[in-house]
Amino acid sequence: MVIILTIYQILLIVLVFGAIMFIHELGHFLFAKKAGIFVREFSLGLGPKIFAFQKGETQYTLRLLPFGAYVRMAGEDPEILELKTGQTVGIKLDSQGKVTDIFLDKEDIDHQKLKLKVDDFDLEHQLFLNGQDEEQNQAHYVVARNAVIHQEKNKTQIAPWDRQFGSKSIRNRFATIFAGPLFNVLLTIILFFMIAWLVGVPTGQIAIGEINENSPAEAAGLMAGDVLLAIDGEPIESDAQLVDKIQASPGKAITLLIDRDGEILSLSVVPEDTGQNGKGLIGVHLGSKLKEVSFLEAAQTSVTNTAKMTALIFEGFRMLVTGQLSMNDLAGPVGIMQVTSEYAKQGIVTLTNWAAVLSLYLGIFNLLPIPALDGSRLMFLTIEGLRGKPIDPQKESVVHLIGFAFLMLLMVVVTVNDISRLLH
Repeated sequence: MVIILTIYQILLIVLVFGAIMFIHELGHFLFAKKAGIFVREFSLGLGPKIFAFQKGETQYTLRLLPFGAYVRMAGEDPEILELKTGQTVGIKLDSQGKVTDIFLDKEDIDHQKLKLKVDDFDLEHQLFLNGQDEEQNQAHYVVARNAVIHQEKNKTQIAPWDRQFGSKSIRNRFATIFAGPLFNVLLTIILFFMIAWLVGVPTGQIAIGEINENSPAEAAGLMAGDVLLAIDGEPIESDAQLVDKIQASPGKAITLLIDRDGEILSLSVVPEDTGQNGKGLIGVHLGSKLKEVSFLEAAQTSVTNTAKMTALIFEGFRMLVTGQLSMNDLAGPVGIMQVTSEYAKQGIVTLTNWAAVLSLYLGIFNLLPIPALDGSRLMFLTIEGLRGKPIDPQKESVVHLIGFAFLMLLMVVVTVNDISRLLH
């Protein structure tokens, strides 16, 4: 099976994935800022950098691969400084005599008026530099809270301890991590609301959404928007019933009772034999008749749909754990992109609905207590709250590293499954 996409559809796919990931990371970002955490970078995408700009203390980056994003907060990982005792550095002072810039490269050091051989320093808690100046005199400098270290054309702003993730209260850290999945759920509610308010909500009646050219349905005179009432005299209660009847009647005329703008019509259509195990096909896309709703009704519908979809997602997790679903039933990035491309072809409303489902799934999946996911970090914070002290950061890092390796292995497996399905 070959996926052929237009540039417009590719842009739509990138937009869907980009928006979902942006909203997720925006949740982390806003709550981190509110808690006073120093956010070093907000990156949309992974891999090589396309472009970046600095605003305030945060670098905003767009990277090549659109299927990923991250917010890099100071202190999430151990702060690594290239500054060492015994090292000679160049320094720049502000009007109050505080160190604003520390230069580590020889070329940069040579251009500075002040040079210091470092004997002792603390760039997290007490913020000072001690050492010997060029005249071998002992010198003590206070380091500014936003001082920048320059090395190999890179600039790294220091992160005082009270600006690091680990210094914040459990409540603030928990909120910062939880905000990512929460924003995904909120995005789902907003997208469902937009569809309900602008397009309408299903009435429960099955309608024809689109008709393929040169299909049996077109030949029979069926039109988009026709509401399907009965098939061969049997009232239509579900789209599954309708599909089963059509598939079971290749080459045999069936009678459809339809409602076209209040006019009741009876049309005969002959499903064509698709050659797929003798199944019939008439060439229509099924939908539902829609009705307009008020703002409040749309809001209620969006919350209800989110709750129903949440239940379905958890049911899928349950079936996976109990073995009712196998690894072969899982879809990875390739499979999700394939489905997204199909929905992109069906129009903006269908794609928006799918984006809402994907956003909800990402939010819920991230809350699972699987190492390397937000849920695992929340679990460690909960344990810390119960114990009254944090778990050894090195041990936690090992757990997340193992979890990340497991997720990468799982990604490889489901991607192989995706490609195998495409090739067959």
